[in-house]
Amino acid sequence: MSTATSPLRPAAEDGPAALPRNAAAILAIACAAQFMVILDVSIVNVALPSVRSELHLSAAGQQWIVNAYTLGFAGLLLLGGRAADLVGTKRAFLTGLVAFTLASLVGGFATDGALLIAARAVQGVGGAVLAPATLTLIMTTFTEPAARTRAMGAWSAVMAAGGAAGAVVGGVLTQYAGWRWVFFVNVPLGAVLLAAALAYVPAAAGARGGLRRLDLPGAATVTAGLTALVYGIISSETHGWDSAVVWGPVAAAVVLLAAFVVIESRVAHPLVPLAVLRRRTLATANLVVMLIGASMFSMWFLVSLHLQQVLGYDALRAGLCFVPGSLAIITGARIATRVVDRTGARPLLVTGMALSTVGFAWLSQIRAGGSYPADVLAPFVLVTLGMGLASMPVTMAATGDTPREQAGLASGLVNTSRQVGGALGLAVLGTVASHTTAAHLAGHTHDVPAALAAGYGRGLLIAAVCTACAALGGLALPGRGRTAKP
Repeated sequence: MSTATSPLRPAAEDGPAALPRNAAAILAIACAAQFMVILDVSIVNVALPSVRSELHLSAAGQQWIVNAYTLGFAGLLLLGGRAADLVGTKRAFLTGLVAFTLASLVGGFATDGALLIAARAVQGVGGAVLAPATLTLIMTTFTEPAARTRAMGAWSAVMAAGGAAGAVVGGVLTQYAGWRWVFFVNVPLGAVLLAAALAYVPAAAGARGGLRRLDLPGAATVTAGLTALVYGIISSETHGWDSAVVWGPVAAAVVLLAAFVVIESRVAHPLVPLAVLRRRTLATANLVVMLIGASMFSMWFLVSLHLQQVLGYDALRAGLCFVPGSLAIITGARIATRVVDRTGARPLLVTGMALSTVGFAWLSQIRAGGSYPADVLAPFVLVTLGMGLASMPVTMAATGDTPREQAGLASGLVNTSRQVGGALGLAVLGTVASHTTAAHLAGHTHDVPAALAAGYGRGLLIAAVCTACAALGGLALPGRGRTAKP
């Protein structure tokens, strides 16, 4: 591409702060790709009862349809983020997009649970390469602070809305087209994004050495460790904690994650340079992101099951119940974008998490004899408004002051924290809900709706603990105008 036609070349009269010529197109592509990736975290939730019925899955198998995606996503996000730095953002973006789209096609045609779970895992791997590239595109395209704030506000709003919209879209597709279309819908969207990226995303050179510098042993140990940990937690649903089926994978996870730390301290080009984690602001912000992910992902899962299995809603009605949450998230994100330059990230993050904590505590009171307007709507809106307020500020805190050559790493870290939190949160909260339901049925064998509601309520109460801890973590971030200690 010549200098005259390069999309990264600003017009001469615009000065050094001018935006790239195709900045709007790049932002739209990055936001649309992120929306597609996050949509798939929640789009299957409403379809789960239909999938479970047709493919004859167990309760644990049903949960693995969600966890296979989040684990593939979480385990390889760091590798995906680093790949964007080393091979170039456009190449990473296109690779992740193609893998994600093809896996979606396979998932739609799956005829048994094993194939569907495998396709979901590959979707997650594609998303792990694609998602960091979207944030890296924004960080490297919008270098002027005010423009970057607006761009990240749009990206965060779309990301947050993707989680909420997934339930709506999933409900409509499941009701009128069948559950397979929650996967097929990604195919035309992926094709359009592929054409747009080829046309508008500039080719950027990667770091010298490219893929040879990728830390494959580190990626393998952290992915295997996280998978073993979640598997062990989920296995406790059908086996006691004294069973080798549970503690064996958990013990293996501890060994593998310890090996990951050792590898990172010794390899020449670590996946996560340990020095990066010594930055207090980055480490704190990523811990907060993990807690937010644990509560948010679990909420879509638990509330969706409550609406269908306790209140008796069909997939479409359950999906439409998430519309107010989608609007609340977008509203919160827009408010955050408008005021974050004046307030800094900390007040918005703490306020948002405080609102979500109140909402989760209220939502945990759901009951079998209740209704959506009386028991779900108001606390659900409160939770999602808080999530919208917090999402963009915490992302800014986690990626702020990052050198350009580490933009992909920072993007991978924040997305990894969110997805690891989501996978672990879903495993823990889903298992707690199942244990609570089983305990309730032991004493009230014919009151299944009440037992399910008790289980979902207990899981949502733990989500309130997660957001309360996130609010406390937000207080540890530096205030506006202050420099964080390394």
